[in-house]
Amino acid sequence: MTESMSILGSTGSIGTQTLDVAEKYNIKICALTAHRNVKLMEEQVRKFSPELAVMSEESAAEDLRVRLADTGTKVLSGMEGLIEAASLDSSQVVLNSLVGMVGLEPTLAACKAKKTIALANKETLVAGGELVMNTVKDNGVALLPVDSEHSAIFQCLQECPDSKMIKKLILTASGGPFFGKSKEELQGVTVEQALAHPNWSMGAKITVDSASMMNKGLEIIEARWLFDVLADDIDVVVHRQSIIHSMVEFTDNSVLAQMSEPDMRIPIQYALTYPERVPSPVKELDLTSIGTFTFHKPDYETFECLNACKLALKIGGTSPAIANGANEVANLFFREGKIPFLRIGELVTGAVNDIPSKPISNLKDVLEADAMARDYVSSLVS
Repeated sequence: MTESMSILGSTGSIGTQTLDVAEKYNIKICALTAHRNVKLMEEQVRKFSPELAVMSEESAAEDLRVRLADTGTKVLSGMEGLIEAASLDSSQVVLNSLVGMVGLEPTLAACKAKKTIALANKETLVAGGELVMNTVKDNGVALLPVDSEHSAIFQCLQECPDSKMIKKLILTASGGPFFGKSKEELQGVTVEQALAHPNWSMGAKITVDSASMMNKGLEIIEARWLFDVLADDIDVVVHRQSIIHSMVEFTDNSVLAQMSEPDMRIPIQYALTYPERVPSPVKELDLTSIGTFTFHKPDYETFECLNACKLALKIGGTSPAIANGANEVANLFFREGKIPFLRIGELVTGAVNDIPSKPISNLKDVLEADAMARDYVSSLVS
């Protein structure tokens, strides 16, 4: 059982649910970080009394300092603060639930500080997969997946003594709010429609990624690094019920699946209690009330982001970082009403095809590729 931890992204969906789990099992909270939700951060600090609180922006940090003047919590801002939160001596586990590329440097810092990492930040492995996994190996730390799909695969593999027994990883996708829609039907869809996810409650960026299926493309890249498999050995199926969270097919063609209610507290809790299993606040799965499971092939033509991510993974090097950076900007532009929904996939595909990939030897290579992708998208939209 985890005894102490830092939560990067504590005011988001994963962060707040992690605090629920931490409170249930009396896990000491050493550091909390947030983007700009000062009010909720103040509430969390007063409840959990961390030694450090970090806000992304200095103006938000200054506001928080005033609010917390009567406490003993230190307040920092920016990347410097995130890295300190990821490296605290008092913290045993760092749960990274930041959204976007901002999560990469704190993950590397946590590795070098010998922390166990509970990872819910896809972009860390998407953009810097080889760099991150080498850093994990060099420092002898554990990296435990928190995303429901990767946690499901991780759980299914606990009884697999040899990776040679793995034939295929099967990631399940809900299909999001636009399942079954053609490109013609998606012309003119609104941000509100894209944010209406049928099964999961997530932040705006991730929910739009789910609608465009970029989220699943990112998960393919992430799975390649987490489980050391080839791109061709990772499949995606659309499972609308979101009860089967992913599956593993073995060389004898048997398949193991992990099932539960669609509640992130299960994979969060498993990462914090691994290898033990303890009682959960999530309700028991009632298969008879569900009745039927359905499975469908993804529509790769309509949802271009899936193919763009698979292509980026096959190209290798900085190409996944390019796909991710392009999507972060395109996703934001859609949420701001600057581009139509289908333009997201077009821009990500264009970035992967048009920006040359190069090998990754250090963090600078990843950050430069990310910046090039962001400039590429911005130049085509502005």
